[in-house]
Amino acid sequence: MPAKTMDELVSLCKRRGFIFQGSEIYGGMQGAYDYGPLGIELKNNLKAAWWRSMVYERDDVEGLDAAIIQNKYVYKYSGHEDTFTDPMVDCHECKSRMRADHMKDIKVCDNCGSTNVTPPRDFNLMFKTNVGPMVNEESYTYLRPETAQGIFTNFKNVVDSTSRTLPFGIAQIGKSFRNEITPRNFIFRVREFEQMELEFFCKPGEDEKWHEFWVNARKQWWLDQGLAEENIQFEYVTGDDLAHYSKSTVDILYKFPHGFEELEGVANRTDYDLGSHTKAQEEFGLSAKVKKNEHSTAKLAIRDLEENKWEVPFCIEPSAGLDRGLLAVMTEAYTEEELPNGTSRTVLKFKPHLAPIKVAIMPLKKNKPEIVALAKELKNKLQKLGLGRILYENTGNVGKGYRRHDEVGTPICVTVDFDSIEQEGAPVTVRDRDTMEQIVVNAADLPAYVINYFINQN
Repeated sequence: MPAKTMDELVSLCKRRGFIFQGSEIYGGMQGAYDYGPLGIELKNNLKAAWWRSMVYERDDVEGLDAAIIQNKYVYKYSGHEDTFTDPMVDCHECKSRMRADHMKDIKVCDNCGSTNVTPPRDFNLMFKTNVGPMVNEESYTYLRPETAQGIFTNFKNVVDSTSRTLPFGIAQIGKSFRNEITPRNFIFRVREFEQMELEFFCKPGEDEKWHEFWVNARKQWWLDQGLAEENIQFEYVTGDDLAHYSKSTVDILYKFPHGFEELEGVANRTDYDLGSHTKAQEEFGLSAKVKKNEHSTAKLAIRDLEENKWEVPFCIEPSAGLDRGLLAVMTEAYTEEELPNGTSRTVLKFKPHLAPIKVAIMPLKKNKPEIVALAKELKNKLQKLGLGRILYENTGNVGKGYRRHDEVGTPICVTVDFDSIEQEGAPVTVRDRDTMEQIVVNAADLPAYVINYFINQN
């Protein structure tokens, strides 16, 4: 059964080195978290799975890593300067600031009940910064609030360097920054986070077909990462809730400990973005309403060879928060089990390809040189397989080692004991995390066994 409360996850994350409060020794900073030794492994594994699915396993997607700091005109023409806001209400009595759309009554403070509150006012969520030695109105720009704009501004560069034709996509994973007024629910809503975004470009008229395709493909990918079907829902965004650029949006919701919330959004952005950033907008008959662009130096269009004309493609955007994804995967994997002997254990039942530690090698006696030497030799051999992190666990207590690795989600534990150094074939004991079953494998056969295990489990 998945984790029921966020407190269960927060406690486990700190205790086992997944996630720490940012700047904790100075009292912490709201909405900022640091990924520890196991957290960064899990995060990298989830990113690798996304990249493999989006780029390596498809023949119509290219990768990109755009700069975090970009020209300020990017955000002028993207619409972020005008529309990337939250409505805020200030209470004159308790001095708290609240998002109007989260309040029970915008005329009454949620914290103290006072009616001495301001009318809702728009608050821009972008972090403003200055570039260069002079601080003035000409030197400002922003930390990017999303990775998407770097894809749109590089559209022509990618097309020219790869000779891509429609349909095709550009994928990117990277940091984004939003000055959230009310960060909450652990790493679900934070000020600094990573996004996994695909901008998939297609012909106008084919956009609805591709939108439906990507909604279903993204749901299936999350199922492949271990999320349960019953914990996933679709929310069809309509009316005033649609973003200004969107023709249609489907949010993929997951049942986090605090309820169903957005895990990933799949939006039909039409020709809004490329149309906003292109010069000579009047030449393309754009369907989206865009701000007149007086600064762009490039036409962000592609030639339709069948009709022999230039057109601005429509764009389908599956956009997922990596931190939210990690939280969902941890929530789903969290399991508390009662054992036949009356004890209990906590297990993170990650899919093997996501597990932070793939295999733990444990010597039965840490002060027995022959056992330690064989354990280290096996660790080094398995590490060279390229599966991920292989850990040499030299605690000297195998039982406690099993429980620790259950709790951090290690799929396989290998114990090197006296039989390993005394018997022919150097047999070692291999324990499965989920079943707790143990089998004996000769040391020479261990690499092949481990490879087959991960192939069959994934």
